[in-house]
Amino acid sequence: MNKIIIKNASVVNEGLISCMDVLIQGDRIERIDRDISDSRATVIPADGLYLLPGCIDDQVHFREPGLTHKADIGTESRAAVAGGVTTFMEMPNTVPNALTAELLEQKYQIAAQTSAANYSFYMGVSNDNADEVLRVNYDKVCGIKIFMGSSTGNMLVDRIEVLDRLFRDAPALIATHCEDETTIRNNLQKAKEKYGDDIPVSEHPNIRSREACYLSSSLAADLAKKHNTRLHILHISTKEELELFSNTVPLLEKRITAEACVHHLFFDKSYYEHLGNQIKCNPAIKDKEDAIAIANALKENKIDVVATDHAPHTWDEKSQSYLKAPAGLPLVQHSLSLMLTMAERYQWDLPFIVEKMAHHPAICFNIKDRGFIREGYCADLVLFDAEDDYVVRKEQLLYKCNWSPLEGMKMKGRVVSTFVNGIKMYDGKSVERNMVGQRIEFNR
Repeated sequence: MNKIIIKNASVVNEGLISCMDVLIQGDRIERIDRDISDSRATVIPADGLYLLPGCIDDQVHFREPGLTHKADIGTESRAAVAGGVTTFMEMPNTVPNALTAELLEQKYQIAAQTSAANYSFYMGVSNDNADEVLRVNYDKVCGIKIFMGSSTGNMLVDRIEVLDRLFRDAPALIATHCEDETTIRNNLQKAKEKYGDDIPVSEHPNIRSREACYLSSSLAADLAKKHNTRLHILHISTKEELELFSNTVPLLEKRITAEACVHHLFFDKSYYEHLGNQIKCNPAIKDKEDAIAIANALKENKIDVVATDHAPHTWDEKSQSYLKAPAGLPLVQHSLSLMLTMAERYQWDLPFIVEKMAHHPAICFNIKDRGFIREGYCADLVLFDAEDDYVVRKEQLLYKCNWSPLEGMKMKGRVVSTFVNGIKMYDGKSVERNMVGQRIEFNR
């Protein structure tokens, strides 16, 4: 069994930064203390580096099965590990959609062979598979994903009787994509009347408008309150939606929680001019005032976690006209650096970033033995140089799509190495290809 001592690290954990040694034995953290020694252990000096718990990304699209021309679980999990993300939760809008227990389990089988990071997958919902959703065993499944706005295939759930039943009977957390489909269709029709088929991408936040977001998010919140459902609303993009969330009780006691995504914090609608469809995503990136309000809500604990909604497409797909270009952008390799890059802008520090990207996702989803640097916990760890700057270059990208909207931009903070279950999966240059992550478990 491997033994590793990480020496003299600035351990960032539970609001504190402390100079400590961390002893890893097998896949667990065995001891956290000063001046640990063990002649049988490999020693990794960490002077000047921060040691963080691995980030947990609760929303990614890794495109397998069915869409592997643009991404797959192997490629995107390696990009995740290189970015300091040691655990991901992946969405069901693959091809075929994960709408049965058998199709869901097939994704777990793929990950067990190819994923560099730890993993879980959401069960998908349609207007006609409620019985199937309710028969899944959620002890090792992160939750139920409902698209209350358009999605791939048969995954738009817009029948109120279906929503009411699912919110009433759900045995696990429900995660929602909230945009009102009728509002979006009406806005799109108005844009077509004005522009024809040549709609500029700058119209995207007007078509997928703040009204569409609020109508749907407020409906989800109302249903959750009616049935006392455990609800998690994904990728909040407007200041208006923030009134739906509270900070009056600890996270562990909240029934309604919310997620912010790095692109809704970093970008605003002014970026459409030079990035165009590269930052077309659903819900849309909106005003600078929305980004500021979301950042403030994070600090106030009205929004609980930070994720990426990593959603790669090929460059050819993104190079089409606005109406044809798919929504989504690749981000998982740079989310931790993005957060540190934004730290000065929004006045947050490393303990805050760790809280929102590791501690809170673990609490929010009741993940077993991950998200913290604690004795007995799984050794998912990131050695991080917070003083190192780098420019995002295409040749460094591990995404299968091989592009990023961040290319040419300076990022702050560099991942030096990433440990997944005690194994050094990333050494600052390459990702270990002969080891795989674990299926995460939940304290239900």
